Amino acid sequence: MAGAEGASAAPHPGSTLPAHDEDPVERLDPVVLHHVVNTLGWPDLRPLQRAAIHPLMDGEDAVLLAPTAGGKTEAACLPMLSAMSEQGWTGTSVLYLCPLKALLNNLVTRIDAYAQWLGRRAALWHGDTKESQRQRIRTEPPDILLTTPESLEAMLIGVKTDHAHLLGRVRAVVVDEVHAFAGDDRGWHLLAVLERLARVTGHPIQRIGLSATVGNPGHLLTWLQGSGAGKRPAQVIAPDLTPVPDVSSNHGATAESARPAGEVELDYVGSLDNAAKLIAALHRGEKRLVFCDSRRQVEQLGAALREREVTVFLSHASLAAEERARSEQAFAEARDCVIVSTSTLELGIDVGDLDRVVQIDSPSTVASFLQRIGRTGRRPGSRRNCLFLATRKDSLLQAAAMLLLWGRGWVEPVTAPPEPRHLVAQQLLAATLQQQRLGDQLWHQQWNGLAPFDRSAAPVVRHLIAQGFLDEDDGLLFVGPEAERRFGRRHFIELTASFTAPPQFTVLSGRTEIGQIDPSVLTEERPGPRRLLLGGRSWQVTFIDWTRKRAFAEPTEGGGVAKWTSGSLAGLSFALTRAMREVLLGADPSVSLTRRAEVCLAAWREEEAPDTVHPGGTLVARQGSDVRWWTWAGYRANATLAATLQSIADPVQRPTDCYVRLREDLTPAMWRASHDAADGGAALVLPDVDRRAVHGLKFSAALPERLAVASVAARLADFDGARAALEETVRFLSSTT
Repeated sequence: MAGAEGASAAPHPGSTLPAHDEDPVERLDPVVLHHVVNTLGWPDLRPLQRAAIHPLMDGEDAVLLAPTAGGKTEAACLPMLSAMSEQGWTGTSVLYLCPLKALLNNLVTRIDAYAQWLGRRAALWHGDTKESQRQRIRTEPPDILLTTPESLEAMLIGVKTDHAHLLGRVRAVVVDEVHAFAGDDRGWHLLAVLERLARVTGHPIQRIGLSATVGNPGHLLTWLQGSGAGKRPAQVIAPDLTPVPDVSSNHGATAESARPAGEVELDYVGSLDNAAKLIAALHRGEKRLVFCDSRRQVEQLGAALREREVTVFLSHASLAAEERARSEQAFAEARDCVIVSTSTLELGIDVGDLDRVVQIDSPSTVASFLQRIGRTGRRPGSRRNCLFLATRKDSLLQAAAMLLLWGRGWVEPVTAPPEPRHLVAQQLLAATLQQQRLGDQLWHQQWNGLAPFDRSAAPVVRHLIAQGFLDEDDGLLFVGPEAERRFGRRHFIELTASFTAPPQFTVLSGRTEIGQIDPSVLTEERPGPRRLLLGGRSWQVTFIDWTRKRAFAEPTEGGGVAKWTSGSLAGLSFALTRAMREVLLGADPSVSLTRRAEVCLAAWREEEAPDTVHPGGTLVARQGSDVRWWTWAGYRANATLAATLQSIADPVQRPTDCYVRLREDLTPAMWRASHDAADGGAALVLPDVDRRAVHGLKFSAALPERLAVASVAARLADFDGARAALEETVRFLSSTT
């Protein structure tokens, strides 16, 4: 193979790297190398794949950073298989973890084919895996096991699985799409389960993360190392990217290489129906992937395209697994068609030879957009492309702002949600189930000193004992009756998921499951027959089984309603909202804008910008009794400001991305007094929390209420953004109308 031109890796501070003079490719197992050339037909490895060989085979922790379709899976698997052969690993020695079952389904055939080169085997275990397949895995452990963190924990606590036999020989864990874990509670769950797995194996486990471009890769690597951070050699491997300045704040980093070359166009169409007309008319004969940012939009657009006789497939989390699989398979094999999806197809699931990506409105992060545009341009001679179709004025502004950041090469940092006390409670119960008993002074050893699962969790332990979730006897802790009552159904399956999904009803047509819907669709008063929109088709409800949460339906012509309740905190970031302010002040993204988009932005700048933005600072604008402080600081910063400036903030308000509503009797003197009391941001306080929001934290019932409320408040806060807004000059405007 050719020389390793351009292959470079960025060592993580504190790592000790062994010297290697030979071509890294020569270190791969000869059989692996033979198949790379003769089976895959590759004349050479990519720079990332070359750069990963030495550190991964030397047992280092690593984050492999590359754009979508950058060959990250092979960059991890080829060295792991070679190490497996070189060092004689037996049993299940490598775990491959993914955030989505669909991604695992997509990868298992490919990874198993690579394993078979060496007479090894890969297998799949997740929530949809049949019991007969699981039993085979228990009795004949594969060399590589593809699974989710939730299924891994189920193996650790399940009575059917001898976890020491199945998992006791694990040497390395590959975490695909690691950034998707790190940004929410599933990341805390992942870290905690990996620490418990290390207790089962009796030795540290090599951790390898595969990630798209992020604003803080070094921080992401340190996070992934868990209790091994600073103790084990580690490095970020990103030879295809200019090094990204690592940041720990919430406001991101810039890397010129983060912006891929591509054809991007921004259009304003004014409605979802107009978007359907345009998609149906454009690019006929091509394969198009359309992203929406809600399941409801996916359903409505899918139905509108089907009415226009477009071959259309749908994918979102509330469709039945078989329905999604049919769509993904048909789309992979078809040519002239459209698939409409939420972020479920944003990650590395292969949907075949894609021609176009269309984005309805805008994603809320640059990182998400990079994933989506990266689905195109994979054929030789083709270019990455994305057409934005904004259906509302505010989504046009958001899209323009996001593209402004993208044009600068800016990418968000990935940060874990603060204060995951509810996950601490979950892990204490899960570890007690796994071990059957824990020492009342030694429980923290299960997580090898990893915060917040260390001694600092003692108040949570005391609460669990006091409320009967744990029993205490003779210096030992046992699972208590309250844990059995709340979480004991189906062998404590509820303990293995780190998030709470709103309750949904399963919709069936005969015996075929179509998907799930929000129960409000079945309970809201509506004239005429009750009709649902699911899978891009309308269904008329014929019978509702309220006890088993099932609705039976038959196909019908039109009139269906789609609705789901989001359990997540809403809102845009400080960086994106500030970019929206820049757009209103005249900045244009370096992409093609249609005439419609230009006209809409120009009208907004002329008519609304004077009362909402100013280049020299923020504005307090009054229109009648409505007083708004236009901070352009983002949802969390504004929630923090509203709580901090309680003496002048309207007590009856919900935080918004762009402004904080103030009292109607506000005067400049009242403003100055409240602002001075905040001491330039030194006296910021946590946002107020609606007690109902606490229920969005799964296992919050196992926490003292004050700790659950404090956790939610910490997640609502953005002190950096709030401080930045307070430090700016404020101008007061009064409406003349």
